[in-house]
Amino acid sequence: MYPNRMEAIHKRFSNHTVALFLKHDLKIIDFWEDAEGKNKIYYVIEHKDMEARNINFKTFVNDPEWIEVRDLSELDGPIVEKIESSFMNRVPYSPNNKGL
Repeated sequence: MYPNRMEAIHKRFSNHTVALFLKHDLKIIDFWEDAEGKNKIYYVIEHKDMEARNINFKTFVNDPEWIEVRDLSELDGPIVEKIESSFMNRVPYSPNNKGL
């Protein structure tokens, strides 16, 4: 994230992005803000599989409502400098793994 843009990203997520994620079946597990001042937001979204992730994220980024929200929220300058994405599988011993 660009410096001094944390308030803008919080506002965009809380006022728009969360609802748009849900609209596109992006099941939010949790959000975190970096506690060491690294100016980063972390979040986990659950998907059935990689194909569902790709389809859901593609429909989200191409949604005209998202494009408008993104553009309006960046009138004072860009917010997100870089997005990193990882696809993970839950390990069998996770307390959140069904069946344990």
